[in-house]
Amino acid sequence: MTDKIRTLTGITTTGTPHLGNYVGAIRPAIEASRRDDVESFYFLADYHALIKCEDPARIAQSRLEIAATWLALGLDTDRAFFYRQSDIPEIPELTWLLTCVTAKGLLNRAHAYKAAVDRNLADNEDGDAGVSAGLFMYPVLMAADILIFNALRVPVGRDQVQHIEMARDIGQRFNHLYGDAYRAVTKSKDDPFVLPEAVTDDNVATLPGLDGRKMSKSYNNTIPLWLPAKEMKKAILGIVTDSRAPGEAKDPEGSNLFAIYQAFASPAETSAMRQAFADGIAWGEAKQRLFERLEAELGDARERYETLIARPDEIEDRLLAGAAKARERSAPLLAALRETVGLGSVRALSVARMADSAADSAQESPPQWKRYRESDGKFYFRLVDGQGETLLQSGGFDDPQQVGAIIGELGSLGSQATGLSGDRFSSPHFQQVGDIARIHQALVALNRLDEEKKAKKAAKQP
Repeated sequence: MTDKIRTLTGITTTGTPHLGNYVGAIRPAIEASRRDDVESFYFLADYHALIKCEDPARIAQSRLEIAATWLALGLDTDRAFFYRQSDIPEIPELTWLLTCVTAKGLLNRAHAYKAAVDRNLADNEDGDAGVSAGLFMYPVLMAADILIFNALRVPVGRDQVQHIEMARDIGQRFNHLYGDAYRAVTKSKDDPFVLPEAVTDDNVATLPGLDGRKMSKSYNNTIPLWLPAKEMKKAILGIVTDSRAPGEAKDPEGSNLFAIYQAFASPAETSAMRQAFADGIAWGEAKQRLFERLEAELGDARERYETLIARPDEIEDRLLAGAAKARERSAPLLAALRETVGLGSVRALSVARMADSAADSAQESPPQWKRYRESDGKFYFRLVDGQGETLLQSGGFDDPQQVGAIIGELGSLGSQATGLSGDRFSSPHFQQVGDIARIHQALVALNRLDEEKKAKKAAKQP
Protein backbone atom coordinates (compact mmCIF):
# COMPACT_ATOMS: atom_id res chain seq x y z
CA MET A 1 0.00 0.00 0.00
CA THR A 2 1.06 3.59 -0.53
CA ASP A 3 0.15 6.94 0.99
CA LYS A 4 0.48 8.58 -2.40
CA ILE A 5 -2.57 9.86 -4.27
CA ARG A 6 -3.15 7.49 -7.17
CA THR A 7 -4.17 9.20 -10.40
CA LEU A 8 -4.98 7.70 -13.79
CA THR A 9 -5.18 9.18 -17.28
CA GLY A 10 -6.10 7.47 -20.55
CA ILE A 11 -5.05 8.67 -24.01
CA THR A 12 -7.17 7.48 -26.94
CA THR A 13 -5.03 6.26 -29.83
CA THR A 14 -6.88 7.52 -32.88
CA GLY A 15 -4.85 10.50 -34.05
CA THR A 16 -1.61 12.47 -34.12
CA PRO A 17 -0.83 14.65 -31.06
CA HIS A 18 -1.23 18.38 -31.64
CA LEU A 19 -0.39 21.54 -29.69
CA GLY A 20 -3.78 21.51 -27.96
CA ASN A 21 -3.18 17.97 -26.63
CA TYR A 22 0.22 19.03 -25.35
CA VAL A 23 -0.95 22.15 -23.52
CA GLY A 24 -4.24 20.79 -22.24
CA ALA A 25 -3.27 17.26 -21.20
CA ILE A 26 0.26 15.99 -21.79
CA ARG A 27 2.31 18.79 -20.26
CA PRO A 28 0.28 19.12 -17.04
CA ALA A 29 0.14 15.33 -16.64
CA ILE A 30 3.90 14.92 -16.93
CA GLU A 31 4.44 17.79 -14.48
CA ALA A 32 2.03 16.11 -12.03
CA SER A 33 3.87 12.79 -12.35
CA ARG A 34 6.96 14.42 -10.84
CA ARG A 35 5.21 15.19 -7.55
CA ASP A 36 6.33 13.06 -4.63
CA ASP A 37 2.78 12.73 -3.26
CA VAL A 38 1.31 11.35 -6.50
CA GLU A 39 1.41 7.87 -8.04
CA SER A 40 0.58 8.28 -11.73
CA PHE A 41 -0.88 5.79 -14.20
CA TYR A 42 -0.90 6.76 -17.90
CA PHE A 43 -2.17 4.38 -20.55
CA LEU A 44 -2.81 4.22 -24.26
CA ALA A 45 -6.55 3.54 -24.52
CA ASP A 46 -6.35 1.37 -27.61
CA TYR A 47 -9.41 -0.75 -26.76
CA HIS A 48 -11.41 2.49 -26.62
CA ALA A 49 -9.93 3.48 -29.97
CA LEU A 50 -11.64 0.50 -31.63
CA ILE A 51 -15.00 2.09 -30.81
CA LYS A 52 -14.14 5.22 -32.75
CA CYS A 53 -11.87 3.97 -35.53
CA GLU A 54 -12.00 0.96 -37.85
CA ASP A 55 -8.68 1.67 -39.58
CA PRO A 56 -6.06 -0.74 -38.14
CA ALA A 57 -3.14 1.15 -39.68
CA ARG A 58 -4.27 4.41 -38.13
CA ILE A 59 -4.62 2.90 -34.68
CA ALA A 60 -1.24 1.17 -34.89
CA GLN A 61 0.47 4.39 -36.02
CA SER A 62 -1.30 6.45 -33.39
CA ARG A 63 -0.20 4.07 -30.62
CA LEU A 64 3.40 4.49 -31.78
CA GLU A 65 3.22 8.29 -32.12
CA ILE A 66 1.51 8.88 -28.78
CA ALA A 67 3.90 6.61 -26.89
CA ALA A 68 6.89 8.33 -28.49
CA THR A 69 5.37 11.72 -27.65
CA TRP A 70 5.06 11.06 -23.92
CA LEU A 71 8.53 9.56 -23.74
CA ALA A 72 10.12 12.38 -25.76
CA LEU A 73 8.49 15.00 -23.55
CA GLY A 74 10.15 13.56 -20.46
CA LEU A 75 7.74 11.11 -18.83
CA ASP A 76 9.83 9.22 -16.27
CA THR A 77 8.62 5.63 -16.53
CA ASP A 78 10.59 4.71 -13.41
CA ARG A 79 8.27 6.98 -11.43
CA ALA A 80 5.04 6.61 -13.40
CA PHE A 81 3.18 3.61 -14.81
CA PHE A 82 3.00 3.84 -18.61
CA TYR A 83 1.35 1.04 -20.55
CA ARG A 84 -1.07 0.04 -23.27
CA GLN A 85 -4.58 -0.88 -22.21
CA SER A 86 -4.49 -3.94 -24.48
CA ASP A 87 -1.42 -5.31 -22.67
CA ILE A 88 -3.34 -5.65 -19.38
CA PRO A 89 -5.58 -8.76 -19.73
CA GLU A 90 -7.12 -8.07 -16.33
CA ILE A 91 -8.93 -5.03 -17.79
CA PRO A 92 -11.25 -6.89 -20.20
CA GLU A 93 -11.85 -9.62 -17.61
CA LEU A 94 -12.81 -7.04 -15.01
CA THR A 95 -15.00 -5.37 -17.63
CA TRP A 96 -17.11 -8.53 -17.75
CA LEU A 97 -17.30 -8.84 -13.96
CA LEU A 98 -18.50 -5.24 -13.82
CA THR A 99 -20.88 -5.73 -16.74
CA CYS A 100 -22.68 -8.38 -14.72
CA VAL A 101 -23.48 -5.89 -11.94
CA THR A 102 -24.20 -2.84 -14.13
CA ALA A 103 -27.81 -1.84 -14.73
CA LYS A 104 -28.73 -1.33 -18.37
CA GLY A 105 -30.70 1.73 -17.31
CA LEU A 106 -27.47 3.34 -16.12
CA LEU A 107 -25.85 2.82 -19.52
CA ASN A 108 -28.97 4.14 -21.26
CA ARG A 109 -28.25 7.51 -19.65
CA ALA A 110 -24.68 7.84 -20.95
CA HIS A 111 -24.29 11.08 -22.90
CA ALA A 112 -22.55 9.55 -25.93
CA TYR A 113 -25.19 6.84 -26.31
CA LYS A 114 -28.08 9.25 -25.81
CA ALA A 115 -26.61 11.64 -28.38
CA ALA A 116 -26.34 8.85 -30.95
CA VAL A 117 -29.94 7.79 -30.31
CA ASP A 118 -31.18 11.41 -30.53
CA ARG A 119 -29.41 11.88 -33.89
CA ASN A 120 -31.01 8.71 -35.23
CA LEU A 121 -34.48 9.71 -34.09
CA ALA A 122 -34.04 13.18 -35.58
CA ASP A 123 -33.27 11.48 -38.90
CA ASN A 124 -36.34 9.24 -38.55
CA GLU A 125 -34.11 6.20 -38.02
CA ASP A 126 -34.33 3.48 -35.41
CA GLY A 127 -32.79 4.84 -32.21
CA ASP A 128 -30.05 2.19 -32.13
CA ALA A 129 -29.21 2.31 -35.83
CA GLY A 130 -25.45 2.12 -36.26
CA VAL A 131 -24.84 2.07 -32.50
CA SER A 132 -22.34 -0.64 -31.59
CA ALA A 133 -22.32 -2.54 -28.32
CA GLY A 134 -18.84 -1.07 -27.89
CA LEU A 135 -20.24 2.46 -27.76
CA PHE A 136 -22.99 1.35 -25.39
CA MET A 137 -20.52 -0.47 -23.08
CA TYR A 138 -17.86 2.25 -23.20
CA PRO A 139 -18.58 3.42 -19.62
CA VAL A 140 -18.05 -0.10 -18.22
CA LEU A 141 -14.69 -0.48 -19.95
CA MET A 142 -13.70 2.95 -18.63
CA ALA A 143 -14.77 1.89 -15.14
CA ALA A 144 -12.56 -1.20 -15.44
CA ASP A 145 -9.60 0.96 -16.52
CA ILE A 146 -9.94 2.95 -13.33
CA LEU A 147 -11.01 0.32 -10.81
CA ILE A 148 -8.42 -2.30 -11.74
CA PHE A 149 -5.80 0.04 -10.24
CA ASN A 150 -8.12 1.59 -7.65
CA ALA A 151 -7.25 5.07 -8.83
CA LEU A 152 -8.64 7.79 -6.59
CA ARG A 153 -8.36 10.78 -8.92
CA VAL A 154 -9.04 10.83 -12.65
CA PRO A 155 -8.29 14.13 -14.44
CA VAL A 156 -10.89 14.61 -17.19
CA GLY A 157 -12.62 17.26 -19.20
CA ARG A 158 -16.13 18.24 -18.20
CA ASP A 159 -17.58 16.06 -20.97
CA GLN A 160 -16.12 12.99 -19.22
CA VAL A 161 -17.29 13.70 -15.67
CA GLN A 162 -20.41 11.58 -16.16
CA HIS A 163 -18.25 8.55 -16.97
CA ILE A 164 -16.39 8.92 -13.68
CA GLU A 165 -19.70 9.17 -11.84
CA MET A 166 -20.81 5.98 -13.58
CA ALA A 167 -17.56 4.27 -12.58
CA ARG A 168 -18.35 5.21 -8.98
CA ASP A 169 -21.85 3.77 -9.30
CA ILE A 170 -20.56 0.54 -10.82
CA GLY A 171 -17.80 0.16 -8.24
CA GLN A 172 -20.20 0.89 -5.40
CA ARG A 173 -22.64 -1.73 -6.69
CA PHE A 174 -19.87 -4.35 -6.83
CA ASN A 175 -18.72 -3.41 -3.34
CA HIS A 176 -22.27 -3.80 -2.05
CA LEU A 177 -22.80 -7.20 -3.63
CA TYR A 178 -19.37 -8.71 -3.02
CA GLY A 179 -17.75 -6.69 -0.25
CA ASP A 180 -18.15 -9.36 2.44
CA ALA A 181 -16.96 -12.13 0.11
CA TYR A 182 -13.93 -10.05 -0.89
CA ARG A 183 -12.99 -9.41 2.72
CA ALA A 184 -13.28 -13.13 3.44
CA VAL A 185 -10.96 -13.92 0.55
CA THR A 186 -8.37 -11.23 1.24
CA LYS A 187 -8.59 -11.21 5.06
CA SER A 188 -8.71 -7.41 4.84
CA LYS A 189 -11.14 -4.76 6.05
CA ASP A 190 -11.32 -3.04 2.68
CA ASP A 191 -13.94 -2.97 -0.05
CA PRO A 192 -12.84 -4.34 -3.42
CA PHE A 193 -12.81 -0.92 -5.05
CA VAL A 194 -11.88 2.63 -4.15
CA LEU A 195 -14.51 4.97 -5.57
CA PRO A 196 -12.82 7.40 -7.98
CA GLU A 197 -13.19 11.16 -8.10
CA ALA A 198 -13.29 13.25 -11.27
CA VAL A 199 -10.74 16.06 -11.33
CA THR A 200 -11.43 18.99 -13.64
CA ASP A 201 -9.17 21.99 -13.92
CA ASP A 202 -10.71 25.15 -15.29
CA ASN A 203 -7.23 26.68 -15.45
CA VAL A 204 -5.96 24.15 -18.01
CA ALA A 205 -5.37 26.00 -21.25
CA THR A 206 -7.66 25.33 -24.21
CA LEU A 207 -5.90 26.37 -27.39
CA PRO A 208 -7.72 27.89 -30.35
CA GLY A 209 -7.02 26.28 -33.68
CA LEU A 210 -6.02 27.82 -36.98
CA ASP A 211 -9.57 29.10 -37.55
CA GLY A 212 -10.19 30.40 -34.02
CA ARG A 213 -12.37 27.53 -32.84
CA LYS A 214 -11.10 25.09 -30.20
CA MET A 215 -8.14 23.17 -31.62
CA SER A 216 -9.60 19.77 -32.46
CA LYS A 217 -9.12 16.99 -34.99
CA SER A 218 -12.86 17.05 -35.63
CA TYR A 219 -12.56 20.66 -36.86
CA ASN A 220 -9.45 19.91 -38.93
CA ASN A 221 -7.83 23.03 -37.48
CA THR A 222 -4.95 21.55 -35.50
CA ILE A 223 -1.23 22.26 -35.51
CA PRO A 224 0.53 18.87 -35.21
CA LEU A 225 2.95 18.81 -32.31
CA TRP A 226 5.93 17.38 -34.16
CA LEU A 227 5.93 19.27 -37.44
CA PRO A 228 9.46 19.95 -38.74
CA ALA A 229 10.55 23.50 -38.02
CA LYS A 230 9.91 24.71 -41.57
CA GLU A 231 6.40 23.24 -41.65
CA MET A 232 5.67 24.48 -38.13
CA LYS A 233 6.49 28.02 -39.20
CA LYS A 234 4.23 27.65 -42.23
CA ALA A 235 1.37 26.42 -40.02
CA ILE A 236 1.78 29.38 -37.67
CA LEU A 237 1.67 31.78 -40.60
CA GLY A 238 -1.73 30.25 -41.39
CA ILE A 239 -3.29 31.32 -38.07
CA VAL A 240 -6.25 33.60 -38.78
CA THR A 241 -5.75 37.23 -37.67
CA ASP A 242 -7.68 40.43 -38.22
CA SER A 243 -6.88 43.18 -40.73
CA ARG A 244 -5.22 45.64 -38.37
CA ALA A 245 -2.08 47.05 -39.94
CA PRO A 246 1.43 47.36 -38.43
CA GLY A 247 1.55 50.25 -35.94
CA GLU A 248 -2.13 49.85 -35.12
CA ALA A 249 -2.86 48.64 -31.57
CA LYS A 250 -4.18 45.09 -31.38
CA ASP A 251 -6.40 43.43 -28.79
CA PRO A 252 -4.61 40.46 -27.15
CA GLU A 253 -7.82 39.20 -25.52
CA GLY A 254 -9.46 38.48 -28.84
CA SER A 255 -6.38 37.16 -30.60
CA ASN A 256 -5.95 33.45 -31.33
CA LEU A 257 -2.26 34.03 -31.90
CA PHE A 258 -1.83 35.68 -28.49
CA ALA A 259 -3.73 32.83 -26.77
CA ILE A 260 -1.38 30.24 -28.24
CA TYR A 261 1.69 32.32 -27.36
CA GLN A 262 0.51 32.78 -23.77
CA ALA A 263 0.12 29.00 -23.34
CA PHE A 264 3.85 28.55 -23.99
CA ALA A 265 5.35 31.76 -22.61
CA SER A 266 6.48 32.74 -19.14
CA PRO A 267 4.60 35.54 -17.35
CA ALA A 268 7.37 37.98 -18.27
CA GLU A 269 7.26 36.95 -21.94
CA THR A 270 3.48 37.21 -21.96
CA SER A 271 3.64 40.70 -20.48
CA ALA A 272 6.15 41.77 -23.13
CA MET A 273 3.96 40.39 -25.93
CA ARG A 274 0.92 42.14 -24.48
CA GLN A 275 2.84 45.40 -24.62
CA ALA A 276 3.91 44.67 -28.18
CA PHE A 277 0.26 44.23 -29.13
CA ALA A 278 -0.54 47.59 -27.57
CA ASP A 279 2.35 49.14 -29.52
CA GLY A 280 1.01 47.81 -32.82
CA ILE A 281 3.31 44.87 -33.57
CA ALA A 282 2.90 43.56 -37.12
CA TRP A 283 1.14 40.20 -37.38
CA GLY A 284 4.08 38.72 -39.23
CA GLU A 285 6.47 39.68 -36.43
CA ALA A 286 4.07 38.34 -33.79
CA LYS A 287 3.88 35.03 -35.62
CA GLN A 288 7.68 34.89 -35.80
CA ARG A 289 7.87 35.38 -32.03
CA LEU A 290 5.36 32.57 -31.54
CA PHE A 291 7.41 30.28 -33.78
CA GLU A 292 10.59 31.05 -31.85
CA ARG A 293 8.85 30.39 -28.54
CA LEU A 294 7.54 27.04 -29.73
CA GLU A 295 10.97 26.05 -31.00
CA ALA A 296 12.53 26.96 -27.66
CA GLU A 297 10.14 24.61 -25.83
CA LEU A 298 9.74 21.80 -28.34
CA GLY A 299 12.90 21.78 -30.49
CA ASP A 300 14.97 19.38 -28.38
CA ALA A 301 11.94 17.21 -27.65
CA ARG A 302 11.28 16.96 -31.40
CA GLU A 303 14.75 15.49 -31.90
CA ARG A 304 14.09 12.92 -29.16
CA TYR A 305 10.73 12.11 -30.74
CA GLU A 306 12.24 11.56 -34.18
CA THR A 307 14.88 9.28 -32.66
CA LEU A 308 12.23 7.22 -30.85
CA ILE A 309 9.94 6.95 -33.88
CA ALA A 310 12.87 5.53 -35.84
CA ARG A 311 13.28 2.85 -33.15
CA PRO A 312 9.87 1.23 -32.71
CA ASP A 313 11.40 -1.79 -30.97
CA GLU A 314 12.66 0.49 -28.21
CA ILE A 315 9.19 1.94 -27.75
CA GLU A 316 7.72 -1.56 -27.68
CA ASP A 317 10.19 -2.62 -24.99
CA ARG A 318 9.29 0.40 -22.86
CA LEU A 319 5.58 -0.30 -23.19
CA LEU A 320 5.92 -3.99 -22.38
CA ALA A 321 8.05 -3.14 -19.36
CA GLY A 322 5.36 -0.71 -18.29
CA ALA A 323 2.68 -3.36 -18.70
CA ALA A 324 4.66 -5.83 -16.59
CA LYS A 325 5.03 -3.19 -13.89
CA ALA A 326 1.32 -2.37 -14.00
CA ARG A 327 0.31 -6.03 -13.88
CA GLU A 328 2.12 -6.39 -10.58
CA ARG A 329 -0.84 -4.36 -9.31
CA SER A 330 -3.68 -5.61 -11.52
CA ALA A 331 -3.04 -9.37 -11.48
CA PRO A 332 -3.27 -9.89 -7.70
CA LEU A 333 -6.46 -7.80 -7.51
CA LEU A 334 -8.10 -9.68 -10.35
CA ALA A 335 -7.11 -13.02 -8.81
CA ALA A 336 -8.79 -11.96 -5.57
CA LEU A 337 -11.87 -10.78 -7.48
CA ARG A 338 -12.14 -14.13 -9.27
CA GLU A 339 -12.16 -15.85 -5.90
CA THR A 340 -14.64 -13.27 -4.62
CA VAL A 341 -17.26 -13.99 -7.28
CA GLY A 342 -16.76 -17.76 -7.12
CA LEU A 343 -14.49 -18.23 -10.16
CA GLY A 344 -11.43 -19.39 -8.21
CA SER A 345 -9.98 -22.83 -8.83
CA VAL A 346 -11.31 -25.82 -6.90
CA ARG A 347 -7.72 -26.61 -5.98
CA ALA A 348 -7.23 -23.20 -4.41
CA LEU A 349 -10.43 -23.67 -2.43
CA SER A 350 -9.20 -27.05 -1.20
CA VAL A 351 -5.88 -25.53 -0.23
CA ALA A 352 -7.58 -22.77 1.73
CA ARG A 353 -9.80 -25.20 3.59
CA MET A 354 -6.97 -27.61 4.43
CA ALA A 355 -4.71 -24.74 5.47
CA ASP A 356 -7.43 -23.50 7.82
CA SER A 357 -7.82 -27.02 9.14
CA ALA A 358 -4.09 -27.32 9.67
CA ALA A 359 -4.03 -23.98 11.47
CA ASP A 360 -6.90 -25.06 13.73
CA SER A 361 -5.22 -28.33 14.66
CA ALA A 362 -1.94 -26.54 15.19
CA GLN A 363 -3.57 -24.58 17.99
CA GLU A 364 -3.83 -27.83 19.95
CA SER A 365 -0.23 -29.05 19.67
CA PRO A 366 2.71 -28.13 17.44
CA PRO A 367 4.02 -30.14 14.47
CA GLN A 368 7.06 -32.33 15.09
CA TRP A 369 9.95 -33.99 13.27
CA LYS A 370 10.21 -37.74 13.81
CA ARG A 371 13.59 -39.42 13.15
CA TYR A 372 14.03 -43.17 13.19
CA ARG A 373 15.94 -46.16 11.79
CA GLU A 374 14.22 -49.02 10.01
CA SER A 375 15.14 -52.69 9.84
CA ASP A 376 16.83 -52.09 6.48
CA GLY A 377 19.50 -50.14 8.37
CA LYS A 378 18.61 -46.82 6.75
CA PHE A 379 17.65 -43.59 8.48
CA TYR A 380 14.30 -41.88 7.91
CA PHE A 381 12.33 -38.86 9.05
CA ARG A 382 8.83 -37.54 8.76
CA LEU A 383 6.94 -34.37 9.61
CA VAL A 384 3.73 -34.88 11.57
CA ASP A 385 1.03 -32.41 12.51
CA GLY A 386 -0.40 -31.78 15.97
CA GLN A 387 -2.61 -34.84 15.70
CA GLY A 388 0.20 -37.12 14.59
CA GLU A 389 -0.81 -37.27 10.92
CA THR A 390 2.13 -37.57 8.53
CA LEU A 391 2.59 -34.53 6.35
CA LEU A 392 5.95 -35.44 4.79
CA GLN A 393 7.69 -38.83 4.63
CA SER A 394 11.32 -39.15 3.60
CA GLY A 395 13.09 -41.92 1.77
CA GLY A 396 15.97 -43.84 3.36
CA PHE A 397 19.46 -42.42 4.05
CA ASP A 398 22.70 -44.24 4.80
CA ASP A 399 24.03 -41.46 7.00
CA PRO A 400 21.96 -39.91 9.82
CA GLN A 401 23.78 -36.61 9.23
CA GLN A 402 22.02 -36.39 5.87
CA VAL A 403 18.73 -36.51 7.72
CA GLY A 404 19.74 -33.58 9.89
CA ALA A 405 20.95 -31.59 6.89
CA ILE A 406 17.71 -32.02 4.93
CA ILE A 407 15.55 -31.23 7.95
CA GLY A 408 17.56 -28.03 8.33
CA GLU A 409 16.99 -27.17 4.67
CA LEU A 410 13.27 -27.82 4.96
CA GLY A 411 13.15 -25.66 8.05
CA SER A 412 14.29 -22.72 5.96
CA LEU A 413 11.10 -23.10 3.89
CA GLY A 414 9.07 -21.94 6.85
CA SER A 415 9.14 -18.33 5.67
CA GLN A 416 7.66 -19.50 2.33
CA ALA A 417 4.57 -21.06 3.84
CA THR A 418 2.25 -19.32 1.42
CA GLY A 419 3.93 -20.95 -1.62
CA LEU A 420 2.15 -23.77 -3.38
CA SER A 421 4.95 -25.31 -5.43
CA GLY A 422 5.74 -28.96 -4.84
CA ASP A 423 9.12 -28.78 -6.57
CA ARG A 424 11.06 -28.83 -3.31
CA PHE A 425 9.37 -32.11 -2.34
CA SER A 426 9.70 -33.96 -5.63
CA SER A 427 13.21 -35.37 -5.14
CA PRO A 428 13.90 -39.08 -4.55
CA HIS A 429 14.40 -38.23 -0.85
CA PHE A 430 10.63 -38.40 -0.41
CA GLN A 431 8.48 -41.46 -0.83
CA GLN A 432 5.23 -39.55 -1.08
CA VAL A 433 4.49 -35.96 -1.81
CA GLY A 434 0.72 -35.95 -1.89
CA ASP A 435 -1.39 -33.32 -3.61
CA ILE A 436 -0.75 -29.60 -3.54
CA ALA A 437 -3.05 -29.08 -0.59
CA ARG A 438 -0.98 -31.51 1.50
CA ILE A 439 2.19 -29.66 0.47
CA HIS A 440 0.65 -26.39 1.59
CA GLN A 441 -0.31 -28.04 4.87
CA ALA A 442 3.31 -29.12 5.33
CA LEU A 443 4.54 -25.61 4.63
CA VAL A 444 2.14 -24.20 7.20
CA ALA A 445 3.62 -26.62 9.73
CA LEU A 446 7.16 -25.65 8.72
CA ASN A 447 6.27 -22.01 9.12
CA ARG A 448 5.06 -22.60 12.66
CA LEU A 449 8.24 -24.48 13.55
CA ASP A 450 10.31 -21.64 12.08
CA GLU A 451 8.38 -19.03 14.11
CA GLU A 452 8.78 -21.03 17.33
CA LYS A 453 12.51 -21.37 16.69
CA LYS A 454 12.86 -17.62 16.20
CA ALA A 455 10.81 -16.91 19.31
CA LYS A 456 13.01 -19.18 21.45
CA LYS A 457 16.15 -17.58 20.06
CA ALA A 458 14.81 -14.10 20.77
CA ALA A 459 13.88 -15.11 24.34
CA LYS A 460 17.46 -16.18 25.06
CA GLN A 461 18.92 -12.84 23.99
CA PRO A 462 19.55 -10.32 26.78
